[in-house]
Amino acid sequence: MAFFRRKAKSKAASVEIKATENNSRTTLPKHVAIIMDGNGRWAQAQGLPRVEGHRRGAETVQRILEACGRIGIEYLTLYCFSNENWKRPQAELDFLMRLLKQYLIQERPSLMKNNIRLQIIGRRDGLPADVLEEMDRSVETTAGNQSLTLCLAINYGARQEMVDAVRAIANDIADGQMTIDSIDEKTISDRLYTADIPDPDLLIRTSGEMRISNFLLWQISYSELWVTAKAWPEFTDDDFEAALAEYASRQRRFGGLAKS
Repeated sequence: MAFFRRKAKSKAASVEIKATENNSRTTLPKHVAIIMDGNGRWAQAQGLPRVEGHRRGAETVQRILEACGRIGIEYLTLYCFSNENWKRPQAELDFLMRLLKQYLIQERPSLMKNNIRLQIIGRRDGLPADVLEEMDRSVETTAGNQSLTLCLAINYGARQEMVDAVRAIANDIADGQMTIDSIDEKTISDRLYTADIPDPDLLIRTSGEMRISNFLLWQISYSELWVTAKAWPEFTDDDFEAALAEYASRQRRFGGLAKS
């Protein structure tokens, strides 16, 4: 996985994507989150087994990660495996776990070469021991990298994340470390899995579904949303740059009024 710094160009709009501000418009998002949807359905539409869709989806991850490196995105969070995905057939689950383990092992040298820090959010319960071992190794190995942070949401659900945060706050109150009256938004944010990651500026969803699917519910309160009908395996660099160009054309008001 090689990165080359260059100005990104989009066929979708004549907006130069760069990290500047103009009349309250931030033209380059600092943090992009993606719901990578449609792997299985794409494969079935092609007459292929569902697992092939996941394999092709992993290739898309590589392309978009490289695009983030070229363009200068600082944080990329990918919804890889939700806590509801355990309902899928066992054969598919086994393949997904093997694919995840393989990705962690194969990409570790590339993450180091390209100065990418890996973080993983979600619960550890239920994940195979060998997968957890490779996850921990990759996170520890890349901890000092600073070019880009790749955050993988694995066995993740936003509601369970909030439950864990509430439990942490309750424990702190019970231990006398804080009071109920001292709880504010920062108290909650600091106890989420994403405590040291800024909230996403842009949320992309593939496969045309118009829902959030229990992903980063607290963190995306003011994120810009961009949905494409394309399934994740067919999502391209041009699609990614189209999303960034659309983001650059919007004015984020965070509940206030547009600046004149």
